[in-house]
Amino acid sequence: MIDKTHIINRFISYVKINTESDPNSSTTPSSKRQWDLANKLVVELKAIGMHEVKVDQNAYITATLPSNVAHKVPTIGFIAHMDTSPDFTGANVNPQIIEHYNGKSIVLNKANNIVLSPDYFEDLRLYKGQTLITTDGTTLLGADDKAGICEIVSAMEYLIAHPKIKHGTIKIAFTPDEEIGRGAHKFDVKSFGAEWAYTMDGSQIGELEYENFNAAKAEVNIKGKIVHPGYAKGKMINAMHYAATFIKKLPKQEVPERTEGYEGFFHLHDIKGNVALTTLQYIIRDHDKDKFEARKKQIQNIANQINTKHKAPIIEINITDQYYNMKEKVQTQMHIIEIAEQAMQALNIKPIIKAIRGGTDGSQLSFMGLPCPNIFAGGHNFHGPYEYVPVESMQKATATICKIAELTAERYENKNV
Repeated sequence: MIDKTHIINRFISYVKINTESDPNSSTTPSSKRQWDLANKLVVELKAIGMHEVKVDQNAYITATLPSNVAHKVPTIGFIAHMDTSPDFTGANVNPQIIEHYNGKSIVLNKANNIVLSPDYFEDLRLYKGQTLITTDGTTLLGADDKAGICEIVSAMEYLIAHPKIKHGTIKIAFTPDEEIGRGAHKFDVKSFGAEWAYTMDGSQIGELEYENFNAAKAEVNIKGKIVHPGYAKGKMINAMHYAATFIKKLPKQEVPERTEGYEGFFHLHDIKGNVALTTLQYIIRDHDKDKFEARKKQIQNIANQINTKHKAPIIEINITDQYYNMKEKVQTQMHIIEIAEQAMQALNIKPIIKAIRGGTDGSQLSFMGLPCPNIFAGGHNFHGPYEYVPVESMQKATATICKIAELTAERYENKNV
């Protein structure tokens, strides 16, 4: 078993470093603070004995654990991201350790009445008796995805210390800016050199995912006309009123808070504006490619309808695809999933194979030629003050990485006989 205290200390050392990414920046990484963790990881990877430890000018870190078997084994990879979400502050993270969780509500911050309750967050009940790491109610935690980084580093350290566990060559990588959709943009798949990889970026213990949303962003710019309100009749065009009309024309049930499973949605996540100009920012999501394309057409058609009725092009739509469903690339190589599933079963973990209601670096990497399903990292309630991670889940995720490496070597030893 991977040492519990060691994992706790490693994880806390990571989350105390603010690595919040910046969607308004055009640099890579988008925030200089991501270098603080990147530089620490380079030192740490060299210290545990990893080979070919490199960090490029964009803060992409790679390292190699050489094979310790004589037969040919495919090179596999494990990937996690360094940044935390800009949705909530990642500065001054103050983790709280709850030993032997009693299954009841946890007061994270009494002054602000921030309470982590199993009545609201039902998954908490899965971890009664375990050790939880939570926030103090004023920041996110950063288990997304510093739990994944911790697990990958800890697994590599364990394999180095236990050479009797046979494995092929293992590549690892830590990326910047995943939370703003750019984590794979400058990833050098060819140089990485793996035949397939796994992102350690899932949530609940047992999650194994190779389906994700097709994703696009839509910027809706509504141009009004400002005149003095006392003389506005027949002249003023209030962009905010047209924004309200646009919002109401989208199906009210197809939003994140009213959908689940394979159901897609339109998510309005930002509004800025005044009478003269109002901008709506949407994300469009659907697992089904045809439905995804239909959603993009639907949002454009609403703009066209309003423009036609107004008899002038007051609404302009800019839609940009972000990533696609990795199932298209992974389903032809299902042995990747089988090995991960077998690894979990060998560790008495029940695999939970389901579609991601989101995306990971793996979705983009799969379309870049590196099939890359997603494995649990253990955290819950990402991107906010209710985030927590059970330490036992991190231990299990670390063990899963080691077991995948071992089973891959065994599978290809048999093939070479």
